[in-house]
Amino acid sequence: MALSNPAFSRNPAFKPNNPVDGANVAATATETNALATAEGIQSLYEAPAATSSDTGRMTYEDTVVKTVLLFAVILATAVVGWFFPVLTFPGAIVGFVLGLVNSFKRKPSPALILLYGAAQGLFIGGISALFENLWQGVVIQAVLATLAVFAVTLILFANGKVRASARATKVFLVALIGYALFGIVNLVVMMFGGFSSATTGGPFGIYSMHIPWLFNIPLGVIIGVLAVIMAAYSLVLDFDFIQNGVKNRAPRVMGWYGAFGLAVTLIWLYVEFLRLFAIIAGGSRN
Repeated sequence: MALSNPAFSRNPAFKPNNPVDGANVAATATETNALATAEGIQSLYEAPAATSSDTGRMTYEDTVVKTVLLFAVILATAVVGWFFPVLTFPGAIVGFVLGLVNSFKRKPSPALILLYGAAQGLFIGGISALFENLWQGVVIQAVLATLAVFAVTLILFANGKVRASARATKVFLVALIGYALFGIVNLVVMMFGGFSSATTGGPFGIYSMHIPWLFNIPLGVIIGVLAVIMAAYSLVLDFDFIQNGVKNRAPRVMGWYGAFGLAVTLIWLYVEFLRLFAIIAGGSRN
């Protein structure tokens, strides 16, 4: 979730039309010196395009490399978590703590972000193994659905079909806070047995409750669809922040924030799909 990372919103490098101080001045000085002679003019035309290593600035390509590296770590530890489910809970706790630490750091730490990915990999690997044992086939469904939402959202954003807006973001924040509070209430209900499995009709607490007047659809299906929509909009915010960082010529290290934001959102989206398909599979057996 992009907005769970305050470093985006607090860092001027990720705000629209806000070039990093000194970047334009340096660029202007370089261009002036180059244009001073005929050789300089010729070199401008013949020189290859600048990369992140040449400029020290954030680029799409460098952010993609960092994102791929982070997800490689997540997938590697997910395999470990799959075969050693006992690491699921420790991975979830460590991942949550590191997620908060990375969110509030003004300057990204690649090591801490990679450690976050490793911990979250243990979590999603373990929980995936658990769900697959109980509801066979839900893991591949969740993976494909997550990739599909990511691809569609990226294509729509790249073509200018979807954009983040101030009003939509405010609605998103309100919905996100409400969803978080609902999740806490549901966790308390599950821990203290406020609704038994027999009452709710499943192992997900309030999520498993059926709604008789709405074709007896489990509440978790409706909430799950809404959560997926929220996660998709969070992806839009992630893409928007990365775009602003590149346009504002943010420092190269800021690309790690882009990778971190995408990882948080995609893990959230995957877990939502995992639970959604499990609820549907459980209902189809009743």
